[in-house]
Amino acid sequence: MTDTWRLLMTPPARGAWNMAVDEAILETAGRGASLPTLRLYAWAPACLSLGFAQSYRDVDVARLTAHGWDVVRRATGGRAILHIDELTYSVTAPLNEPRVLGSVLESYYRLAGALVQAVRQLGLPVEMEADAPSASATKGPVCFEVPSAYEIVVAGKKLVGSAQARKKEGVLQHGTFPLTGDLTRITQVLAFPDEAARAAAAQKLLLRATTAESVTGQVIAWETAAQAFVAAFESQLGLRLERGELSTGEKARADELFQKKYDHSDWTERS
Repeated sequence: MTDTWRLLMTPPARGAWNMAVDEAILETAGRGASLPTLRLYAWAPACLSLGFAQSYRDVDVARLTAHGWDVVRRATGGRAILHIDELTYSVTAPLNEPRVLGSVLESYYRLAGALVQAVRQLGLPVEMEADAPSASATKGPVCFEVPSAYEIVVAGKKLVGSAQARKKEGVLQHGTFPLTGDLTRITQVLAFPDEAARAAAAQKLLLRATTAESVTGQVIAWETAAQAFVAAFESQLGLRLERGELSTGEKARADELFQKKYDHSDWTERS
């Protein structure tokens, strides 16, 4: 089985725009107006993203503003992620696309196979996490504290984190591959009762998550990581990825979603 998907590599953009683009693609791919799409992208400036149901009270707004970083709420679940020094991917497809058929976990597993292969091609000895964490392990505000089922780990530390939303339009899964930098930066812009709690959260994060540079001792360029993702998705999922661009309609819809949803306080600042 070899099918053609669209490949998008979009330039670094604000968090609200990135989330608007993912949703716009979901709508068009879901109704068959565009091909299923693998999108690879980055963020500028750095952006704190909150899970769909996460409270905005988790954000230390003053600290976030002082850093000059953005904040956005994702359409997918999970906890907070600081998007900086990373490659982000999104997969958007209609519900009847064979690679996303079935339950969330079933489709997660298929896509995780491509993620594992991509990261191994870059020299990282990663494995796929088999079991979901307990409910008590996932209460903190930071997404990367604990790996979920079928996420990508190195020596037990989370490396690639993903989240999926299944809508009537189709399936959206996006995730992050941290390339370099200090993972504890996220704790500087989240709300904690005191500085001791902030320091403890930072230490806990370093014990449970890692970056590509921390594993290999080398900085992997975004473009190098992107090419590994393309090759792995094609070989592991039996795809031919055809480089494309956002359609005029997708751009217009993304602009509407940016203004009315993702860059609007009614969406982002829900408690």
